Amino acid sequence: MLTWLTGSPTHPPALLPLRSSPTFIILTVSTAVFTDIFVYGIVVPVLPFALTARSAIPPAQIQTWISISPAVYGAALLVASPICGWLADRSSSRRLPLLCGLLALGGCTVMLCIGSSIAVLAAGRVLQGFSAAVVWVVGLALMVDTVGPEAVGQVMGYVGLSMSLAILLAPLLGGVVFAAAGYYAVFAMAFGLIVVDVVLRVFMVEKKVAARWLPEREVRTPHEAVATTTEKGVELKDVELADARLSTADDFKNQSLALPPKADNDQQTNPSLPPTPEDAPTEPSNNQPTRLPPIITLLSSRRLLSALWACLMQATLLTAFDSILPLFVRNTFHWTSVGAGLIFLPLVVASFFGPLVGWASDRIGPRWLATSGFALSCPFLILLRLVERESLGQKALLCALLGFVGVGLTLVLTPMMAEITYAVDARARRLPAGAFGVNGAYAQAYSLFNMAWAGGCLVGPLLAGLVNQRAGWGPTTLILGVVSIATAVPTAVWTGGSIWKKRRSDREAAEGADIGLNSRI
Repeated sequence: MLTWLTGSPTHPPALLPLRSSPTFIILTVSTAVFTDIFVYGIVVPVLPFALTARSAIPPAQIQTWISISPAVYGAALLVASPICGWLADRSSSRRLPLLCGLLALGGCTVMLCIGSSIAVLAAGRVLQGFSAAVVWVVGLALMVDTVGPEAVGQVMGYVGLSMSLAILLAPLLGGVVFAAAGYYAVFAMAFGLIVVDVVLRVFMVEKKVAARWLPEREVRTPHEAVATTTEKGVELKDVELADARLSTADDFKNQSLALPPKADNDQQTNPSLPPTPEDAPTEPSNNQPTRLPPIITLLSSRRLLSALWACLMQATLLTAFDSILPLFVRNTFHWTSVGAGLIFLPLVVASFFGPLVGWASDRIGPRWLATSGFALSCPFLILLRLVERESLGQKALLCALLGFVGVGLTLVLTPMMAEITYAVDARARRLPAGAFGVNGAYAQAYSLFNMAWAGGCLVGPLLAGLVNQRAGWGPTTLILGVVSIATAVPTAVWTGGSIWKKRRSDREAAEGADIGLNSRI
């Protein structure tokens, strides 16, 4: 009956080339990210009503429970992320966990819609955290499986774009629809979006599944490609490169050269350079895979830890404004809730260029893009202290400064999301083949990213809110600026591998080239 949807041993599913295409898979994951954040954000403007009118919470306690709500969500996200990553890397399919995540998303939306007690609303937020963990961990790993490391930066840009659109539209539409049509109309939007998400996830076909009927599209996972080419002495990023250069493999082997992946150093445009010592393949003492869990092995990489720290700080800086900006514009400009919501537009509008930033990261590497993002944000964060009174010029200044901060944070997020993939590949090349399993460790790596992001979402509002309450707007923006420039230092040093090792290897390569030239002369 469902042969047209799932296929059979002799007949492929309907529209298989379309449903397994990278474009369709990217669209599916981006829609899943948008839906997850939209359902989370759409509740924000109606939560006070739900607490007072439906849960009978006294007005004096509303602020407390509103603060607890995102904390419960963040805690569930932190707990569920590593579990989802571990399970996804051991599952034969990425699609199945995504479908299970839909059950959690639908369940949490129903609970938030009909819940009339604090316990039900809190349980809904917990389920929402589990759903977000599945989407971010499994979805991002699926995108890496689909496009490979060489294009991961650009596709992460689409994820960032989906995330920013949801952050912008969800509270705005939630407030407008709630005021115009009431409580249940808000959740009607959420359920409609979930239906679209269900259709896309059900119709999506993974590339490795599609290969049963489309053998010409048979590709190995990026991790398998790296492991296989390492055994041959040829460092290639994916099978397409391996096929293109198969005829020259012996020459590379004889010269003991390796092709570095684009994110391991800043010399992607010249593949003839040798890899940095950190990324060079090492000969294992035996053929047994490492006994350490992959997530522990990943955490031993200073490069990955630096990327996770940058992601945590980026989330901290971005979400810090959630707790201070609405209050600031209300007290300084006497704006209503509509204005307080629209003031976030300058922060997120730069994310529309996320795919372009990702494209640039794929070609020049993430190191200097992310470093420049933190460095650019620093002065404009500090200059926010100049906004202190109500006037048209001050309002324009605030919007302009927030816009530049948004540009800086956009330069950070997309390259660092791609850097996580690059760091996993670099670590895999230093381990015995198969150490991370058939599926690699991408899902577990992005579970760490998810935990870092959730940690930033918890730290940012808390840090900015407490400092603003004790010291005021000026010191708060100063601290945020210092945090930004301080994070630029480890980002510059460790992104793409140790900059000191890279410079040493570049110097040795240059000296070797000079010796070879002199010997020929």
